[in-house]
Amino acid sequence: MSQTPDGESPQNDAERPLEINGVPLNQLSGRQLDQLTAALLQARGYADIASTIQARSGGLVSGVQAQPAITLEEFVDRHTPRVQRSGQNPYDQPGVTTRLAGILAGDPTGKPVIPPPSNLTAVMDGAASRLLVDDPLNRQEAFRDLQAWVEGSLDMYKPEFRPLLFPVFVHFYLDLVQAGYFEGASAFLRRFYNYFSVGHRVTLEKLSALTSPIHVDQSEIAKRFRSEQYVLRMSQSGKDLFLGWLTDGAGGEELGAGTGITTAARAKKGRDQILRILNNHLTFHVTSSHSLTISPNVWEESTGLMKSLIPPQSAEADNDTVMANGTAVEQFNAAHGSLKLGIPGPEGALKDEVEKILQEDHAHTVQMANGQIPHHLAHPDIRGMIQPPSNGHPVPTPNELPPMPPNFRTVDIKREVERVRDMRRRIKLDASNFSAMERKEFSMNGFDQRQVTARQKALPSICCYTFKDAPEGVSSTAFSADSTLLAAGFQESYIRLWSTRGERLRALRTDFDISEVKDLREIRERHGTTTRKLVGHSGPVYALSFDPTGGAAVPPRFLLSSSADATVRLWSLDTMTNVVAYRGHTKPIWDVEWGPRGIYFATGSRDHTARLWTSDRVLPLRIFAGHLSDVDCVKFHPNSLYLATGSSDSTCRLWDVQTGLCVRVFLGHQGPVTAMATSPDGKYLASAGEDLAINLWDLGTGKRVKKMTGHTATIYSLAFSQETSVLVSGGADWTVRCWDVKSSGGLATKSSGGGAGTGEDATIADANGFVKRTAGGGGGTEATAEKEEDDNFATRDLMETFPTKRTPILNVHFTPRNLCLAAGFYQPPVGEMPFERR
Repeated sequence: MSQTPDGESPQNDAERPLEINGVPLNQLSGRQLDQLTAALLQARGYADIASTIQARSGGLVSGVQAQPAITLEEFVDRHTPRVQRSGQNPYDQPGVTTRLAGILAGDPTGKPVIPPPSNLTAVMDGAASRLLVDDPLNRQEAFRDLQAWVEGSLDMYKPEFRPLLFPVFVHFYLDLVQAGYFEGASAFLRRFYNYFSVGHRVTLEKLSALTSPIHVDQSEIAKRFRSEQYVLRMSQSGKDLFLGWLTDGAGGEELGAGTGITTAARAKKGRDQILRILNNHLTFHVTSSHSLTISPNVWEESTGLMKSLIPPQSAEADNDTVMANGTAVEQFNAAHGSLKLGIPGPEGALKDEVEKILQEDHAHTVQMANGQIPHHLAHPDIRGMIQPPSNGHPVPTPNELPPMPPNFRTVDIKREVERVRDMRRRIKLDASNFSAMERKEFSMNGFDQRQVTARQKALPSICCYTFKDAPEGVSSTAFSADSTLLAAGFQESYIRLWSTRGERLRALRTDFDISEVKDLREIRERHGTTTRKLVGHSGPVYALSFDPTGGAAVPPRFLLSSSADATVRLWSLDTMTNVVAYRGHTKPIWDVEWGPRGIYFATGSRDHTARLWTSDRVLPLRIFAGHLSDVDCVKFHPNSLYLATGSSDSTCRLWDVQTGLCVRVFLGHQGPVTAMATSPDGKYLASAGEDLAINLWDLGTGKRVKKMTGHTATIYSLAFSQETSVLVSGGADWTVRCWDVKSSGGLATKSSGGGAGTGEDATIADANGFVKRTAGGGGGTEATAEKEEDDNFATRDLMETFPTKRTPILNVHFTPRNLCLAAGFYQPPVGEMPFERR
């Protein structure tokens, strides 16, 4: 309300006419209205529309350059006015709408007349399909409408509906960037970033760097989304529901929704835009199975830009048969038949020698105990212990395995004997009696003896080595097979060695006459040092691997390292010097690993290839090509016949070492694969990605067994216990986590308040179905909120989380007796003084 100067009764401000430079809008002339209309359009970036108004009204508006007039059809095709919310539309002001309509109708007098209905209808009909293209706000609301429908659907349909949100989101964002709406595209990305941040963080970061049309044209990820079909899997009933929503908007609506597209017309135009994306860029594979009979993880596993990720089928493959029998991934894996995943044991004379030594050990044990030993230990099955247990898969013959030396050595006998001894003394980890509910009960009542006993049987003992005051930056770590040595690679291109027993490291001297040497111990350094520094690389050292030939019986003799200088170096641990430099990769080498039996090793590089090497040759034996991006990690199968690779293209592959062919493809991650581990029994492959998920794969079928979540930052390392019952992971969230491999898993989500929302509620559900707390979600301390969020993300197979003191875990390793070793470097808080300077 306002008071007039002469004391008259107050007048409502809303009833006063809009004034421009002190003149009421309803008193402006036609020419002035033209100026106002063109100025508004010019300010909003519609220079061509402003020039049209100028040409039709016979004059120029100050500050606007003259441009050639366009026809009505060109105007409709190129520059349709944006439809905005009531109160924000510049054409809602008195006189402006009729004036603009008169100009569009072709009235040369410039008088504010209402155009014939036919002309206005033609304009609106021609512009309908472009309304949402031109207005970023409307595009946001269209996507929010789809999001609200998905989150408002029945729980049984949400896992299959959620995967379709991300491709629609990406194409909407790319449309905005290519159309030049950079601020609108940025606002669109910010609004829905948290919804997709868990599963698609890497893709979102790449999209955020696209701020101009030329960026879109040059971006590899944008090219893939534009040129390839994004595959989605859906049930028949789910497809019918989705088509029903696209047709008439029927379906569920999320609690608290209703603030999206406010009118039926705008809602229909929004669904039309979504339909355009579906028709041009998405492919649906419809399954006849009901939604309730399919695991929620299957929907995610079967989606994505899969055309270039799957190796081409053979000429005999029938595309119709491919889709009839399942997804293209399933068909590819099935086409390569069964794999020989069995673990071979020692054969022939080696087996006889090992059995003889073990019989002597047993006889000595009985003699020392005077017969006072348990009956089951008095007559052990030594022959059965020598042969690894069967995993239900065929065992490859010696002729099918990579060639090995024809004659065994003393170190081979020691390795096999020590393997059996460790098996008899191993601490068995049994997680079957330590369920998620028991874990929660234990956390509330730690004095329950039954829970304490179950916890002791399920969880391993963990010894963590922390690097303190390492300003050079620790980039990699590795433990030797006998757990006596620890190696660390640094960003400053060197390697350091330590003894885990605290012993001094002594190398062979160089000042001796080899003809007079009778024992190597005579020419070793007398004193040695507690640590040794290995210098040779010219870039950061990204991976290390100790020679496993001696197993847990003898210390390793060699060490492999890979670096950003595109070389792999072989180091002698006897002389502490570099012996060989292997060159073949053209870009940084991210990972290197010895084969289980030594001799062979594998590398993965930024040049998109993995390579197989042998220590006595400087050139690679095999090149495994097929990944679309960096090969970040490599891992041998325990029988040495297969090599697993993980890549930044979000896939894992299994290769036949002998033929060089890809025999399995594993799809399910939503980001680069950062770590892998093969189970000791040879049945499973575990992979971790930057999507913060750990996937467990069945190597025989190529299918995902389950998905495990709980980490809150990148996962760096994975390791199986010796019985494949427990999986341990370490990552950048400063934790070591233990997972139950045999458990069925599954999310243990919980919500509060009014349920899951899309951005305004106390809790929100993201694209993976996780429930997350928003800023306005309630009180409590910060630590409590973080703990609750961790619990919401964790699956039921997470047995325990062991936090460290600000130490990202770079490597986890199980000893043959199931002791877990971990290594990482301490990250001091900002401003903390290094220990040596205090």
